[in-house]
Amino acid sequence: MSSQRPENNLETLRKGFGSPPVDILSSTRIDNKEIRIDASIREIARPLRYAVSIGIRLSSAVLETVQRSPTWTYYYHYRTVNFALDQAALAIAGICQRMGYTALPIPASQVLDWDRLLGHLSHREVGAMAGLGWKGRNNLLVNGKYGSQVRYATILTDMPLPDCGESAPEGGCGECKRCIKVCPVGAIKEDPDDFDLDKCAAQLRRFSKSEKINSLICGLCLRVCGGEKTEKTVTY
Repeated sequence: MSSQRPENNLETLRKGFGSPPVDILSSTRIDNKEIRIDASIREIARPLRYAVSIGIRLSSAVLETVQRSPTWTYYYHYRTVNFALDQAALAIAGICQRMGYTALPIPASQVLDWDRLLGHLSHREVGAMAGLGWKGRNNLLVNGKYGSQVRYATILTDMPLPDCGESAPEGGCGECKRCIKVCPVGAIKEDPDDFDLDKCAAQLRRFSKSEKINSLICGLCLRVCGGEKTEKTVTY
């Protein structure tokens, strides 16, 4: 088992997992934080005290096709990015294992609870803990450089990694309210804690039927949250 310092371990993961690439990667310690982990993996995850958060930026050009509803172009891109994230998570888990550690890659997009739209854990929460952004008004992780236009996956491990901490800037999204204006059902409020998940989920199901897309996706708030308008950049 490697005896490298946590910072060196993280650098090994950044440089060593190869293709497919990710745009952002960070780590956090989770055993000293409150985080929801689904019962199906809770016992296995218990000794895994660290998490690696990875993200791939969505194509802004593809998101421009989402003007009033999700498109097939966006649907295919969404699936492709999720698959790429799962492949990257698998590669990172492999590096951890070859170094003598245990690693559990968590799928980028697998719903276990369809009523509350919950997966094995919240990639958004882990990403925020790892310093990759803050909870936005649209209930998504807002990255200082890419906004909400990022998909995430998580790898749990017992490899010692640095706790990069939360990077939420004071004021969060500031005065930007673009996502509020484009939400067709008013699910997005000024206070991120007031986000109406029921309204959002209901609209996702309507889109799935009306656009004949076999997935609960929207993309409207992502299209207007590109992050380039902010100065809250983060060094990765």
